[in-house]
Amino acid sequence: MDEPLPERAANAPAEGEPIPSHYRWCFGCGGDHPTGLHMRLYAGVGLQTYGTFNVTDNHQGAPGLAHGGLLTTAMDEVLGSLNWLLATPAVTAHLECDFRRPVPVGSVLEMKAQVDGVRGRRVLMSSTALLNGRPAVTASAVFVQVPLEHFLDHGNAEQVQQAIRERGQRNQVTGPGVPPVDVQVNP
Repeated sequence: MDEPLPERAANAPAEGEPIPSHYRWCFGCGGDHPTGLHMRLYAGVGLQTYGTFNVTDNHQGAPGLAHGGLLTTAMDEVLGSLNWLLATPAVTAHLECDFRRPVPVGSVLEMKAQVDGVRGRRVLMSSTALLNGRPAVTASAVFVQVPLEHFLDHGNAEQVQQAIRERGQRNQVTGPGVPPVDVQVNP
């Protein structure tokens, strides 16, 4: 049975616009993480995102090949970017990856992800990483939508508040905090 698709949020990035980093120190999308994945992702058509992952020496497992755990992290990142299109914070509840072919260091993976349906707070997603036009990694995931308090209760509250303030400054929002409507995804 097919699950219903949600509507794309009115305040979601427009098609072709970059998906911003939710936190500058995020290992997947943060520009300030020294050895992170530094993925560049974009809003696609409907409930899709796309982008690239440049596999560097920092990402290898076996000599000259990408580490499977880091490829899984890249898949989690492109899947997580879909939450920007729904404008609701969410966390990974289940992630399953299939490795179809080796990924050499120096490769550029073309990443694609889509929302496949929603069941209550659960968002069903899938993604593919293409290497030279052929699937190298495929993934399916379930993300669970959570309130912003989830991160304050379970994360480092000071860092969460800093991320919220920085997001507000980027959006030119002032005041002691940023209303939840301005925090579109995880802080």
